[in-house]
Amino acid sequence: MTPGDKRPRPAVEDPDFPARTAPHCADLDDLDAQVARCRACPRLVAWREGVADERRAAFRDWEYWARPVPGFGPDDAVLAVVGLAPAAHGGNRTGRMFTGDDSGDVLFAALHTAGLASQPTSTHRGDGLRLRGVRVTAPVHCAPPQNRPTPGERDTCRPWLAAELGLLTGLRGVVVLGAFGWQALLPVLAAAGYRVPRPRPLFGHGAHVRLPAGDGPGELHLFGCYHPSRRNVFTGRVTLPMLVDVFRRAARVTGLDPAPSRSGADGPGPCPE
Repeated sequence: MTPGDKRPRPAVEDPDFPARTAPHCADLDDLDAQVARCRACPRLVAWREGVADERRAAFRDWEYWARPVPGFGPDDAVLAVVGLAPAAHGGNRTGRMFTGDDSGDVLFAALHTAGLASQPTSTHRGDGLRLRGVRVTAPVHCAPPQNRPTPGERDTCRPWLAAELGLLTGLRGVVVLGAFGWQALLPVLAAAGYRVPRPRPLFGHGAHVRLPAGDGPGELHLFGCYHPSRRNVFTGRVTLPMLVDVFRRAARVTGLDPAPSRSGADGPGPCPE
């Protein structure tokens, strides 16, 4: 639980905790606090806490977060970034989404290059990083073994994602990192009242789908982007310029006014691990 929070922990194997709690969160601060208390999935609870007990030699002096990792970014965000994120020694260690692992190094470098982050690195919660009009979150908030949540864990966690996007009242676009995030997000958007086409649009890098409002708050632009995982970066499947291009297009389409571009940071070639 968050520092100073005196409420008792929810019981392990309380799969209804997210569905029972998320819809009643008043704002993102409330939601983030409740996410960090969640113990709905016993396999994930055991894994995240076991990793924190064992630790990696390079991080032996760290006090691991070892809880579900809340989203990160301002409550007036126009653009959301959704992708499988909490890594055993990344977000599970630092307590910030996409922070402390290779994928986060690439993601925040791309956001910075596109003018959407105050700095190109994200190392810990007190490092001064600020996002501009962007909120970063995940379909599953706990680090899973082998980075593979089960379908049941994804579905149990879904109310958190639905509530988070619903609290972003100015939301006009979502960049989805990877097919897992795409498949997890579409049911959330359909339930929120957006008119998701049938058959459902396929994930692909560079995909751009306009979702009419229907009963939702307004038109939403959905962008597909390969996940900046270590494997995808190492094989060249995704590069820093590819991510920067998606973020720039998403910012332009959604009317997000980024800071001036960082010259020289988006040249050709694959991004580093």
